[in-house]
Amino acid sequence: MIIFLTGYMGSGKSKTGELLARKLGYDFLDTDELIEMSQGKSIKRIFQDSGEEYFRHIEMETLHSLGEKKNVVVATGGGLPCFSNNMEWINAHGISVYFKVPVAMLIQRLLNDRGERPLLQSLTEAELAEKVRKQMESREEYYLASKIVFDIAHQNLNVLIREISAY
Repeated sequence: MIIFLTGYMGSGKSKTGELLARKLGYDFLDTDELIEMSQGKSIKRIFQDSGEEYFRHIEMETLHSLGEKKNVVVATGGGLPCFSNNMEWINAHGISVYFKVPVAMLIQRLLNDRGERPLLQSLTEAELAEKVRKQMESREEYYLASKIVFDIAHQNLNVLIREISAY
């Protein structure tokens, strides 16, 4: 079984995904890390050198390369479900889980983690808040197509494991 974690950056897909994988005895993969390894450069550098269209193509290829995996938890990039019919592909190949986080909490988390996120470092607090709000407006419909909606603010990992086990 493949468990795909979807949601906006800062929603906890990577950190919680690692814990989830450990509890289930699964491997853990992060699509952004896989892309950086295969391309030999950071996501930021890929965007700068080759543009978003190229990045989204590589992102889709990376996703499709995971189709035969077994017993793995995959943290997807924040935009991955929103392009190239990726959300449909995800739902056809595994269990999708949307890490739903209130926008205000996302903004606070990203402000606190800005040093670790090169794409956000140059933004002011107001610019970051506006970017998150706008992107969530356009992306949430894709995230909500996930088979499971995991409300980070009100549920714990054991609840998520029970929901996944129902599949």
